[in-house]
Amino acid sequence: MFEGVMPALITPFNEDDSVNIQGFKDNISYVEKGGVSGVVACGTTGESATLSTSEHKELIDIAVECANVPVVAGTGSNNTAEALELTRFAEDAGADGALLISPYYNKPNNAGLINHFKTVAENVNIPIILYNVPSRTGQDMPLEVIQELSKVDNIVAIKDACGDLAKMSHMIENTADENFTVISGEDPLTLPILSIGGEGVISVTANIIPDKMVKLVNAARENDIKTARQVHYEIAPVIRAMFTETNPIPVKRAAELVGLAGGHLRLPLAQLSNDNEHILTDALKTLGCLK
Repeated sequence: MFEGVMPALITPFNEDDSVNIQGFKDNISYVEKGGVSGVVACGTTGESATLSTSEHKELIDIAVECANVPVVAGTGSNNTAEALELTRFAEDAGADGALLISPYYNKPNNAGLINHFKTVAENVNIPIILYNVPSRTGQDMPLEVIQELSKVDNIVAIKDACGDLAKMSHMIENTADENFTVISGEDPLTLPILSIGGEGVISVTANIIPDKMVKLVNAARENDIKTARQVHYEIAPVIRAMFTETNPIPVKRAAELVGLAGGHLRLPLAQLSNDNEHILTDALKTLGCLK
């Protein structure tokens, strides 16, 4: 189920800091028209760290209600009880999967990591995607932990943003006998990860150019390397622009520039700097994306 291109949806906000519900729905419709295979709501790109629990649950409900593709709900936390609560809610809401970031700040040992994810997995039936993003959590999930968790029936995939292709290759090799999929968590490395056996990407850039990301991934999975490489380099400036500052600062500004619902950022995130706005605008202009 979890393959292809799945945008990590932004959460648009109104001027009064409330969630722009209609904008959120419109953005889902936009990426669906681009051919994505699923959507991820309330992940870190969706500013989950500053969503209240009620907003988090409301957005999951809305995504499930209006999406015509599978919905993965971000339900991770560094508090195991909270992660379990959100994952149970996502299951009851009808989400197709749950994305759980590894516990940030706590920096648990291997036993703590394994028990955290197993505690959630063993108390729900919904498929679970692990999320390894050391730049956010301060901890790179060890290979032996991933291997152990891949044996749990409903832990079916990992979104990995460690940036270490050798480690990811080893991961794919060592989980080949399990029902377990490796998904790129870094847009710039999507093509290399697909080339070593990854099955897709949970993408920031797909909020803005879903059709291009889909074309890249489909070509790579069909072994049309020439086309995949061509698209990879065509969209590389836009992908680089998306990460000139902390995600989702650039992508929310990009959404506004192309006519989608972006809205402002909740503190402590602040607006994109002028220098990086020029980089972003130039990249989008090159692809003909500007409104």
